[in-house]
Amino acid sequence: MAGNGGRRGAVRKGKKGPTTGSGGVRRRGLEGRGPTPKAEDRPAHKKHAAKKAVSGSAARGAAGRGGRQGGPRRGGAPQGSDQVAGRNAVLEALREDVPATALTVMHRIEADDRVREILRLAATRGLPVREATRTEIDRLTDDAVHQGVALTIPPYEYADLDELLKIAEDAFQAPLLIALDGITDPRNLGAILRSAGAFGAHGVILPERRSVSMTASVWKVAAGAAGRVRVAQVTNLNRALAELKSDGLFAVGLDADGDTTSRDIALGSEPVVLVVGAEGKGLSRLTREHCDQVVSIPMAEATESLNASVATSIALYEIAGRRASEGLR
Repeated sequence: MAGNGGRRGAVRKGKKGPTTGSGGVRRRGLEGRGPTPKAEDRPAHKKHAAKKAVSGSAARGAAGRGGRQGGPRRGGAPQGSDQVAGRNAVLEALREDVPATALTVMHRIEADDRVREILRLAATRGLPVREATRTEIDRLTDDAVHQGVALTIPPYEYADLDELLKIAEDAFQAPLLIALDGITDPRNLGAILRSAGAFGAHGVILPERRSVSMTASVWKVAAGAAGRVRVAQVTNLNRALAELKSDGLFAVGLDADGDTTSRDIALGSEPVVLVVGAEGKGLSRLTREHCDQVVSIPMAEATESLNASVATSIALYEIAGRRASEGLR
């Protein structure tokens, strides 16, 4: 027996493949199982329980922030929509006929003159009005100071460059556009839109990346001007400037290190796009190279720089004055 057992053992050591009598059962049993799963993917392993706990916490956090993908936003607002919050802001938006899809009012709100006017204007426009709790409106507005009212506005429909040029053509005016290079503050964009409306600009151009976009905060600051001045969004600002220049426009950059001052914008009476850089950073190098002229705002030496919207307003005022003096307005 001992000798026979040793013989079988010797056969196993020297022979490759399945042993005699196995019929390849062990080999077939391993086929199709693939590599061993990671520890966190095996239910019996302690790392699996830790991964499950982290995933559950993340899911609860996303639900609390209204971050469910593919579904409606908190409070029933359509995905991609935005909220104008606060009684004064909502009232002004309705008076200026800002595009809106719904009005949300807090349950049992104390109605003052503003709330009554808001409800009247919403009814006149046929806007759906829904009641919600304070907590629901907090979530809907991302905890903004809403005072019990929120106005849902749809995603902004951007124009293209041809549309902005058509606006000037229909008005029989030389185009006056504003291109923003690196402006990220919505308050700056809102104020620039107000200045654009006040001084006769035909549109504003924003790059898609590293730039502010048309949000509820912009509508709030710009008020009615956001509905009167069209905004275009372009993939590449420098390419857009090159395209506008090929259409006969001059690019005038606004920068602290300008070649001349805003009081001497020689190209102001021509078809022009005013290019504005971010406060502190100014124009980017490539954008500055696309400008036919770079102007600065004359200031006292003690003042380091102006807010981008203020500088834009001053430059637009100078251009409007030059055009008026030459009878172009």
